[in-house]
Amino acid sequence: MKSASSTRSCQTRSTRIDSMNLQPADLQHFLRSRRSIRKFTDAPVADEVLREILKTAVCAPSAHGMQPWRFVVIDNLGARSALGAALTGQMRTDMQAENAPEAEINQRVERSLRRMSEAPKIILLCRDAEAQRAQHPAEEQMGVQSVAMAGLQLMLAAHAHGLGSVWICWPLYAGAETQRALSLPTSWQPQGMILLGQPAEEPREKKLKPLDDVIFYIQD
Repeated sequence: MKSASSTRSCQTRSTRIDSMNLQPADLQHFLRSRRSIRKFTDAPVADEVLREILKTAVCAPSAHGMQPWRFVVIDNLGARSALGAALTGQMRTDMQAENAPEAEINQRVERSLRRMSEAPKIILLCRDAEAQRAQHPAEEQMGVQSVAMAGLQLMLAAHAHGLGSVWICWPLYAGAETQRALSLPTSWQPQGMILLGQPAEEPREKKLKPLDDVIFYIQD
């Protein structure tokens, strides 16, 4: 039997906005106001705040309820250094294969390492390949989608605490290297990485495609 501390903290019933004294327009504004933040202050993110954020992240929907997301919170400086070396090492190899100028490669590697070192929190998102109902490509894709939804929910939860975040896709290019650098279980497949902290920049203006360009109506 699970203890109270190990049970899920999600609401067991859907909560209506009007029962929370929130107006739908206010929540819509909040959801639309999230932006990617790439520069952070050196203010720490409290452990209890991070835990609250992760409690919200794991309430995301998942295919078949498999909850395949795994979160690796990287606070140790040695682990950060190992991860940075693994990611930028593969980055350098890929850019050299594309015949990128060495100065451009060095600049990108330096910028990437700096961003990782300055982020108060680094959270690696992984898909547990063992949390899959059947061995089928579609089931694997469902797991990837589930992890992505948990990642977005994490970023929105951070936004609710006034924190900034950015989703980084680098681990997709260096999955095996990331696993080795952090000594992760072989079934934990890196999907993305979230940098998290107090914003030290104004978010960029987000230019969206016209809504009608991304909607196709099938009507009577």
